[in-house]
Amino acid sequence: MQPGDEKFSKCRSMNKRFNWLPKPWSGRNSFPPIRACRPWRVVRERTLLAGILILLLLPSAFAQTDFSAFWKEFKSAVVAGDKAKVAEMTKFPLSMPYGVKAVKNKEDFLRRYNEIFKSEANAAQCFTSGKPRKESTQRYEVYCPFKDTPDDWENAPIRFIFELTKSGWKFAGLDNINE
Repeated sequence: MQPGDEKFSKCRSMNKRFNWLPKPWSGRNSFPPIRACRPWRVVRERTLLAGILILLLLPSAFAQTDFSAFWKEFKSAVVAGDKAKVAEMTKFPLSMPYGVKAVKNKEDFLRRYNEIFKSEANAAQCFTSGKPRKESTQRYEVYCPFKDTPDDWENAPIRFIFELTKSGWKFAGLDNINE
């Protein structure tokens, strides 16, 4: 027995499950006796690890990852004409159809709201009956008919694009697939 081992011999006898270990493993610097004698240390380490994981995942912990909940809220905001709420749920710059300038920021979005939601398609009318299509785990799309032919669901070329971002689901783009 080496000097200083006497304090660990008591732990070794208390923790019989490590008695089968050969002497070099049950010595002063081995992990099992320290863990067995100091359970508070293990708890502290696990708590620290859990805290680090929570902090790493914090931005996505509050993100809305369920598209159906996002869609219900987004659809309600568009139908109600709540421009500010829709702007909060939009990723900028918002991609637009070919030949149309992208929407740079919230102010630009609020100014061009009617162009986005009421020019080629009546989004409020479309969203009440239109169904989102899952393109991937990160993307959904909603196709709408032209506002002049609102019942022509066979020819629904106006595409509203939604993407999963670090902060949750966002309206990410508008496209006319015919262009």
